[in-house]
Amino acid sequence: MTANPDRRRLLQLSLAALPGLLASGHASSVLAATTGAPPAASSAHDFDFFLGTWNVRHRRLKQRLAGSSDWEEFDGTTTCQSLLGGIVNLNESVSHRGGRTATGMGLRAFDAVKGLWADWYLDGSNPIQLDAPGLGRFTNGVGTFLSDDLFAGKPIKVRGVFTPIDSSSAQWEQAFSPDDGKTWETNWVMRYARRG
Repeated sequence: MTANPDRRRLLQLSLAALPGLLASGHASSVLAATTGAPPAASSAHDFDFFLGTWNVRHRRLKQRLAGSSDWEEFDGTTTCQSLLGGIVNLNESVSHRGGRTATGMGLRAFDAVKGLWADWYLDGSNPIQLDAPGLGRFTNGVGTFLSDDLFAGKPIKVRGVFTPIDSSSAQWEQAFSPDDGKTWETNWVMRYARRG
């Protein structure tokens, strides 16, 4: 990463907030309430598959929760690195969509006591807004993360799923549920191909 003082300060602030957020106990109760599942075995090495540099093919639903089947596709790249002995990782992403370039940063942290990951996304177009994290675990190699949010002024649940496919490919997908998890609409799929 470059030695940009603004980016360094933002990263420092983000990392400084992690212990309090993860130690709050709220994370485990939210995950249990939304999945109904007991804690599963997870480790600080769950995201090792994601470390490195990737080409990304995005497939994004143009209209969400509108019964649409009209998708757009665009390309990007991301580079992921491990920090703090593996309990934190972050990836910086660039995408090219509709003639514009967008940037962002994914930040994940592992609470070894609870066996729980928190997953945040920081949008480069609004770099001081850090939303509530998706909370989750890896089971059988697949990481599932859940959070509550608003869409068009209405409460929704958001699900993100990380799937390592093999040593050179992986996938992330996002789905929204407007009915408290009874039904889900997948609205974004990112396919990763390792570079080099």
